[in-house]
Amino acid sequence: MPARNDALKHSLSTSSEITINVTGRKSGRNISNPVWFVFEDDKLYLVPVKGSDTQWYNNVLKNPTIRVKEGNSEGDFNVVPITDAKQV
Repeated sequence: MPARNDALKHSLSTSSEITINVTGRKSGRNISNPVWFVFEDDKLYLVPVKGSDTQWYNNVLKNPTIRVKEGNSEGDFNVVPITDAKQV
């Protein structure tokens, strides 16, 4: 995470839920969703409650660019899905 996102990093370290904006895989529309996450070693791990059946997860498989917002801080990220059971 770039240093310019220090405010976002601070917000992430004090929260457990964020809002992400994804692009709908069928509609192409901007969709906002609350998401649980883990922030560890400057990496943001998003937790899809319904696993691979979660709609936002399927949307990021098609378009891996998301916007993360927590409080007044936000930033754009590229998502890299983790599918290895050991890593999950």
